[in-house]
Amino acid sequence: MFVLLIRLVLIALVFFLLFRAVQYLLNPKRKLELAREKRELYFLDDRENVRKNFLLTYKGVLFEGEKYLGTTDQSFEVISIFIWSHNVPSLQGLSVEDFRYLEGLIKEKYPHAKIDWKSPIHEFLKH
Repeated sequence: MFVLLIRLVLIALVFFLLFRAVQYLLNPKRKLELAREKRELYFLDDRENVRKNFLLTYKGVLFEGEKYLGTTDQSFEVISIFIWSHNVPSLQGLSVEDFRYLEGLIKEKYPHAKIDWKSPIHEFLKH
């Protein structure tokens, strides 16, 4: 009886470890960090939750965007987005074309949104 109980616990432990491994591999935050390290593009967003900010990595730089809901002619949509970078020194090497590309990428997901960049990107794009 005791041996059977130990076998059941071991089987349950194996299933639990497999479940946790799959959860870890499919975690979007892990994918975001991996894309940042590889200097790739990755867009992490929950479109259903307007209150939750999106995260975007591009050329090794992590950006965060804050969404604001408003009204359009037909419906309630995200009408304003503020974007900033957490690590300003990592912006080195990015050009105006890079920021315009990111704006286009965000406009594909939120076509009614007005995109505003926070300092120092805002000042850079003014010139």
